[in-house]
Amino acid sequence: MSTSLKKQSVKRKSSSKIAKQEFDLLALPDVIITQTPKSKSTPLCFIESEQFPDWIQKQSISIQNQCETQKFTCKPGQIALTQNNEGKIDSVLIGYSGKVTLYTVCPALDKIPKGVFHIGTPGLKQHEIDNIVTGWLLSCYRFTAFKTGSTDFPILAIPKTINDTRAKSLAQAIYLVRNLINLPPNALGPQALAEAAVMVATLFKAKSRVIVDTDLITENFPLIFGVGDGSERRPRLVDFTWGHTKNPKVTLVGKGVCFDTGGYDLKPSTAMALQKKDMGGAAMALGVAYMIMALDLPVRLRVLIPAVENSVSGRSYRPSDILHSRKGLTVEINNTDAEGRLILADCLTLASEESPDLLIDFSTLTGAGRVATGYEIAPIYSNNDDLAHRLQTLSLQINDPLWHMPLWENYRSDILSPNADLSNSGNNPAGSITAALFLQSFVGNGIDWIHLDHYAWEMTGKPGRPKGGADTGMRAVLSLIEEKYSHL
Repeated sequence: MSTSLKKQSVKRKSSSKIAKQEFDLLALPDVIITQTPKSKSTPLCFIESEQFPDWIQKQSISIQNQCETQKFTCKPGQIALTQNNEGKIDSVLIGYSGKVTLYTVCPALDKIPKGVFHIGTPGLKQHEIDNIVTGWLLSCYRFTAFKTGSTDFPILAIPKTINDTRAKSLAQAIYLVRNLINLPPNALGPQALAEAAVMVATLFKAKSRVIVDTDLITENFPLIFGVGDGSERRPRLVDFTWGHTKNPKVTLVGKGVCFDTGGYDLKPSTAMALQKKDMGGAAMALGVAYMIMALDLPVRLRVLIPAVENSVSGRSYRPSDILHSRKGLTVEINNTDAEGRLILADCLTLASEESPDLLIDFSTLTGAGRVATGYEIAPIYSNNDDLAHRLQTLSLQINDPLWHMPLWENYRSDILSPNADLSNSGNNPAGSITAALFLQSFVGNGIDWIHLDHYAWEMTGKPGRPKGGADTGMRAVLSLIEEKYSHL
């Protein structure tokens, strides 16, 4: 896989036309330009909802009438287009409440024509300008790996005095997450996912290694091997590190099940339809890692991605099998469809061996998590309530919602087995909680740990968030890490 920023591609050696597709995981559309003093563009006017009554009174009768005709009352997300005497658009009015967030500008791109636009509201803060730039880029996202997508988008012109590095880096991280999740499983198996992770590591000169197939047994990752052994596309573990060894240790673990049939506990077709997204945790971990490295945060970063496919074959693990783990605990398999927690368990054990200051895992783990909080809110679990509460608060502030759920100790008996140390599945309907308790069994004592059980998919599509792979919780986790460590 190429490591050039302009040529990060997933390449597959195959005679299949689909498998030969090359796709740039990080490429952004060319929709942000530097505005010159003489360039002509249309202003984007961001109007705070509470200030609208005073604002509208100061406008011309023509603009007042146009706002009334379009029923524009400046509610958050409302858009109005004003025209001059020649019938051409001379401004775009965008309503918002409180502050300009990441998705404030996005509804405008569904209504404005092709052309060049600029930020016409003075006094916006740098983070608000960043949100506009990133939001503009997110609104222009199209998954084009296997079809020709439109590249004829409106253009945002910004003064050359504005530093848009952070805004574009965040857009690239979100594109990375969306693209990886959206890729079909025949284009993104364990090898290709591992290559994508190594590509991200190489961009920032991180040290990486990949442990493949039977070497997983040799190096004591029996659960990762046990889950992935049923597939011809062999299991592997990506391990990369970045940053100064004296900095606080932050370790990210991402579930990388590239396709989940359910194994011998086979999923019905309706439940299998979206299982290409079961590597969404790996995508999220890579997205957060990309931003940590792009912003050069003062941490020693480690990323662990177990990449497997949960398939059915004569080698597949079975219900009632008992598997060993890296930690030494044995696990009875009550359900082969509860495979994500198994591969994460070996990684959490490995991560704990060096006692990181912060350990976070990301996974599309349970349907029970969706029942608890729906598609848009990811439940989070932690052995540090203060840390989890802070993450929830930050997530709500930036409209990337996470919700702290209880690690209820009384449910731990539901993951015990009469034949082994643990069971990978119980009968408790609070399956998201029991899954988190299972994972906690592999986290070392004294380590601050957070677990995200996210859906990683936008179900219906919203401005700036098309139907498909979603980065639920990525920005919230980044905000927490920045708050804890950026001042060091």
